[in-house]
Amino acid sequence: MTEKEKMIAGEVYDATDPELLRELAETQERIYDYNALRPSEKEKKKAILKQILGHVADDDIIIHQPFHCDYGQQISVGKRFFANFNFTVLDEACVTIGDDCFIGPNVSIYTACHSTDPAERNSRQEWARPVTIGDSVWIGGSTTILPGVSIGDNVTIGAGSVVVRDIPSNTIAVGNPCKVIKKKG
Repeated sequence: MTEKEKMIAGEVYDATDPELLRELAETQERIYDYNALRPSEKEKKKAILKQILGHVADDDIIIHQPFHCDYGQQISVGKRFFANFNFTVLDEACVTIGDDCFIGPNVSIYTACHSTDPAERNSRQEWARPVTIGDSVWIGGSTTILPGVSIGDNVTIGAGSVVVRDIPSNTIAVGNPCKVIKKKG
């Protein structure tokens, strides 16, 4: 397997692999172009997002600048997607976001994992776990979503939360660590 195939499969991979570094650099060029566009250049913004992201369900997508991601191709967004300023996605594994999702400012989604052992960490070996967000989800500002988390449908995540474990559908969850405080309907 290539290092990229290992990365996407959730296996330990070498983050300094030349192919991965080339893809990171290409994506960073596109991100730079995207973030340099004027707010009025909506069609150009959508066109570049479609180059960056792996899947965009429709043209009703808004991601306010600045936006940051690693590879982009592992990100899939559903219909009527909105993300506010400073949306950051470390997409070493797949990040799947459903329809009608709203992301507040300064939200970060991380899929990359590093060893807590310094010697292992310094070897640049890492692994990744996917993040899945269902339909009709609102994620409050300054929330961080960690690797391997699934958030169900019809969920509200309160601002400033750190989501470290799965959140079931039809709930409101807040805190650090984020936990369900209310079930809907």
